[in-house]
Amino acid sequence: METLEELSKEYRSTIPSDLRRTRSFEWYLQELYDDPKIARNAHQRLADMFDYYGTAYDEEAGIVEYDIAAEDPLGDGENTFYGRIIHEAIHEFTNKVKSGARGLGPEKRIKLLLGPVGSGKSDFDRQIRRYFEDYTTREAGRMYTFRWTGLCDVLPDQDPADDVVRSPMNQDPIVLLPLEGRKRVIDDLNDRLDAPYTIRNEQALDPASEFYMDALLEHYDDDLQAVLENHVEVVRLLADENKRQAVETFEPKDKKNQDETELTGDVNYSKIAVYGESDPRAFDYSGAFCNANRGIFSGEELLKLQREFLYDFLHASQEQTIKPKNNPRIDIDQVIVGRTNMPEYRDKKGDEKMEAFNDRTKRIDFPYVLQYEEEAEIYRKMLNNADVPDIHVEPHTLEMAGLFGVLTRIEEPDGGTVSVVQKAKAYNGEIDEGEDIDVKKLRDEAEETADIGEGMDGVSPRFIGDEIAEAIMDSMHRERMFLSPLTAFNHLEGNLENHGSIPEENFETYYRYLELVREEYKERAIEDVRHALAYDLDEIQRQGEKYMDHVMAYIDDDTVEDSITGRESEPDETFLRAVEEKLDVPADRKDDFRQEVANWVSRRAREGETFEPQDNDRLRRALERKLWEDKKHNINFSALVSSGDLDDDERNAWVDALEEQGYSTEGAKEVLEFAGAEVAKAEMEEE
Repeated sequence: METLEELSKEYRSTIPSDLRRTRSFEWYLQELYDDPKIARNAHQRLADMFDYYGTAYDEEAGIVEYDIAAEDPLGDGENTFYGRIIHEAIHEFTNKVKSGARGLGPEKRIKLLLGPVGSGKSDFDRQIRRYFEDYTTREAGRMYTFRWTGLCDVLPDQDPADDVVRSPMNQDPIVLLPLEGRKRVIDDLNDRLDAPYTIRNEQALDPASEFYMDALLEHYDDDLQAVLENHVEVVRLLADENKRQAVETFEPKDKKNQDETELTGDVNYSKIAVYGESDPRAFDYSGAFCNANRGIFSGEELLKLQREFLYDFLHASQEQTIKPKNNPRIDIDQVIVGRTNMPEYRDKKGDEKMEAFNDRTKRIDFPYVLQYEEEAEIYRKMLNNADVPDIHVEPHTLEMAGLFGVLTRIEEPDGGTVSVVQKAKAYNGEIDEGEDIDVKKLRDEAEETADIGEGMDGVSPRFIGDEIAEAIMDSMHRERMFLSPLTAFNHLEGNLENHGSIPEENFETYYRYLELVREEYKERAIEDVRHALAYDLDEIQRQGEKYMDHVMAYIDDDTVEDSITGRESEPDETFLRAVEEKLDVPADRKDDFRQEVANWVSRRAREGETFEPQDNDRLRRALERKLWEDKKHNINFSALVSSGDLDDDERNAWVDALEEQGYSTEGAKEVLEFAGAEVAKAEMEEE
């Protein structure tokens, strides 16, 4: 049982020890010389944040994978992202932030995440904000701001409630220094800085702070030191979305009610009676751009805003200033991230009046996942994060659902040499020996034919996840404590036309894709049952040794000695081809395949390992299928469909073998019946 004392102690350990401590400006200046990174701007701090939590370089893809997305260390993996194409998008986003940190231009651009619904844009955006909040609590990510104190002692008209005033824009205390002196300090900091960027800060104080600075300098006869020592306290600044500190989200409202003051702030009407309308102290710095200063501005569905409303973003991005009504320009420092879906982007893309906005935008495509096994991980994450009933998800269920999703997203290849299923499997890294499939060429062709980009249309993971959830509940109601691909297929097919985001003209194509996925599953189910019914490790070993004896004799142009009779004979070409044909190895490629297997055996021998055919995936599959062909005529497939016609011991042995492959008992019985019916039907057709 947790006690209040333990919970309190745990809470105290999560917050910085200096959170509520006030410091002098002199302390802050010395701290900058000890650690210049404290004075980083928003892009620089965010760039360092991505590296802080860990990285890994993917040589094959040529991208950096960031643990923020790939591992989610703060959430113990609960909010990980899957799919090479998504990590490419995250890599591209981070590169733009890092380029902005170096002052190369992207710091003056809106980072626009573009993608279809359910592609993960919002999740990634939320992940960035969450980690930025955490990073500012760490020593490596600390930042500070300041507050004015003792103002009523100097300003006779100062409201007593405003005797202590925090920097309205949470500005870095370094902006309190006059520009020329500040430049010299920053030059010193850059000499000490160990980073790929340089510290830069030429911001002016916000209007309210400038008012206080001018009034205090006048009071102290322009003695800056006296002002800073007597009326400035430096405090720790933590990014906090709930408190609207250095992290701000902005959502479009009804077009009729949109007001630019939501972005730039407005008059504080409660202070007008105290200070007067034109006094900078009567301004309320509550606009989204004001709250996001020093951190991240996140604009949801950004392109749904009216064109006129987007003009504020032009200055906020390019000039890094905002212009509230009846106020001077205010400098801002923030990473502006926007999100939008495909319909809004298409609508604005051709609008000539949006040219200036588009020019200030860096688009980062956030497409759907195009690797079906990675897509399956999205559904698996969904199940792991939910209170899923005690129900067994059968092998291939999530993968086949993922395959359907991927088929709806990829461009169908031209020419007919590669089927759409082959393309999806190639994207997943499955290219069988002998298949002439160039993945890069497929990607390049798709980019030419796709409207905006491959993966930017299709069925969303959200739709498939919803159908998986419904299939689970339906299985429970029917007291089927397992979820199989067949059940998932039924729900996907039954609800396809009920989903509002799927255009009617796509129904026929998507039904065809479902049938292709059913065929793919049928092959896998039969393969699993084949493994269960015909798998004999000793026989595979014997057949493997025989195959290798004949292969080596074939390669060496030698004879084979019969182990029983001792008689020498030529290599059995019929036997060799019977094995190789199970992998669809054509006759003109047989020499390549045999040499490949021989090289594998020789390599194992040099490493002191014995020949084990089951360790070579392709050879194992070929031998299993050969063994299946030899045995299947002795199996009563019709009996598999009707449990009453099968010996219980034999059936239980097959169920046990399938359970070893990950099936539940009831799921094993279903796949036995399904595969048995399919094989029996094929046998009848062959006759």
